[in-house]
Amino acid sequence: MRGLIIRSTGSWYEVSIEDGTIVKARIKGKMRLNKFKVTNPVAVGDWVNLELEEDEENIATIVSIEDRKNYVIRQSPRKKHYLHILAANIDQAILIITIREPKLKQGFIDRFLVMTSPYDIPVTIVFNKADLYTEEDLEVYSYLRAVYTSIGYKVLLTSATEDTGIEELKVTLKDKISMISGQSGVGKSTLVNRVQKNLQLKTMELSDYTGKGQHTTTFAEMFDLEFGGKIIDTPGIKTLSYNHLEVMDIAHNFKEFFIVSKECKFGDCTHREEPKCAVKECIENGEISELRYQNYLAILNEIEEQNYWERNTDG
Repeated sequence: MRGLIIRSTGSWYEVSIEDGTIVKARIKGKMRLNKFKVTNPVAVGDWVNLELEEDEENIATIVSIEDRKNYVIRQSPRKKHYLHILAANIDQAILIITIREPKLKQGFIDRFLVMTSPYDIPVTIVFNKADLYTEEDLEVYSYLRAVYTSIGYKVLLTSATEDTGIEELKVTLKDKISMISGQSGVGKSTLVNRVQKNLQLKTMELSDYTGKGQHTTTFAEMFDLEFGGKIIDTPGIKTLSYNHLEVMDIAHNFKEFFIVSKECKFGDCTHREEPKCAVKECIENGEISELRYQNYLAILNEIEEQNYWERNTDG
């Protein structure tokens, strides 16, 4: 029996089988992702093969996972030596951020794109809560829109309270399987509820004490859109780290760096202190964003600070 994972709740999964029935399922034995340890070897968006359990109505065992066309993966926030799959088999990712409430940490955008670049997953960057933006905030938005549209990403400006950009977001989502992601507190659930009112995703105010978002989505879940397509709503992200990547993985997944790097003197150039680096030349003449480069260096430094033992031990 074949089914689609539509909700993950830890050790149990909700699976939509081909006749439309929803069954609960658990994994048979241990499953890994290549050489990596994962907290959730099965993810929302996966197609799986099932066996119904005897004497149990609508309870099944997952016996195998079908090959994925792609997946989005991060370091587990709870088990630092493990990975966590956010979603599988998606057509695009929608990254929801805001410049205000909570204040934008711009480096988060590039950290997110490092997760989607390996499979060339299209990303739309949605700047939400536009109704709160000052003139200075709008200048920041215009600058960042120019940076990311110049390297091929779509950028939208939205406000759930004023309906800004809602129709454009609907057009982007229509007839696609979209992973919806973002930092905690950016208004992700409120915005999705505005796109389709009957979803009624839980929302929560920012913490008055920290000014930061709090998690409202606990587990990933897939929803059908009435105008066509599906979304995978994922838990709010506080930080992004990578225990499975090396320096050259990062260099290859800043895509405009990778294109230019063919002109670097050294094939393994990391675009730091090496002579005749084509990437640094492009930064100096304004062809590559200095901001993106600074974010790139910060990620490299973090990866190098995690020594081999720290990144490969069970812990």
